[in-house]
Amino acid sequence: MANPLHFDLQSLRVFIAVAEWGSLTRAAEHCQLTLSAVSKRIAELEAVADCALLARHARGVELTTAGRGLLAHATQLLDQVNRMASEMSDYAVGVRGHVRIWANTSAIVQFLPGDLKAFLAINPSVRISLEERLSNEIVEAVGTGKADIGVFADNVPAPMLERRRYRGDQLVLLVPASHRFARRKTIGFDEALDEEFVGLNEGSSLLSRMREAALAVNRAIRIRIQVTSFDGICRMIEAGLGIGILPQGAVRDELRAAGLSTVPLRDPWAQRTLWVGAPRDRTLTPEANRLFDFLSAPKAA
Repeated sequence: MANPLHFDLQSLRVFIAVAEWGSLTRAAEHCQLTLSAVSKRIAELEAVADCALLARHARGVELTTAGRGLLAHATQLLDQVNRMASEMSDYAVGVRGHVRIWANTSAIVQFLPGDLKAFLAINPSVRISLEERLSNEIVEAVGTGKADIGVFADNVPAPMLERRRYRGDQLVLLVPASHRFARRKTIGFDEALDEEFVGLNEGSSLLSRMREAALAVNRAIRIRIQVTSFDGICRMIEAGLGIGILPQGAVRDELRAAGLSTVPLRDPWAQRTLWVGAPRDRTLTPEANRLFDFLSAPKAA
């Protein structure tokens, strides 16, 4: 059995470089080491793991099954080491605490920039790490301790979290200014279901909400293109590739000036709540608790 104490961090860095470049020679150049030094470190890792990590051939190297497993663990381990070093450096220059917050796209695009700026203005010694993720991933991360606080959509179950209201938003239909819906004051979602949509990728709470709403009226939504961001949706609609649904606050004024129009959806489900959540079974640090209270306070609604 491999002894975890025998895995050297520098050797793991070299192994990741070899996996990335697919070549011992190119990895040596990238790491500014000799080819023999890279080969020696890989051989030492294989000795510790007691199995082959690389399959060598004329064009370079490929990871074995064991190599792919080690790559996943090594990448995660070195990321944690880098985070640790960064936090220790921050403490040395006066940072008193770190808060890890994961949030969905809606919260990051519409609300969090201003709210975090206001929080940091009165808590300048706090360092915040913000990651953009899907709502279901956020709930899981807070529950398992990967994140201290999460901001997520209201259609994602979060039974293990203490959940408080963060913000509300209004969903709108986004169409080209020349579209037949563009001059409508409001619209029902069912009226738009004959159109082709540009949507977010699988797993997004907004896409799930749209599909559920279509099923509720015994219809199917026709997704023509899926993208990873609100900006991507806007660009595809601007190019005439469909229509879409976005939060009102995510549609910037310059997009309207560029030839896009928003029409508020009158369906009840189009009025959404964003929640901020923290673990029920784990005590937050004082800094994280202050941010949790700040985001859920009435002024942040």
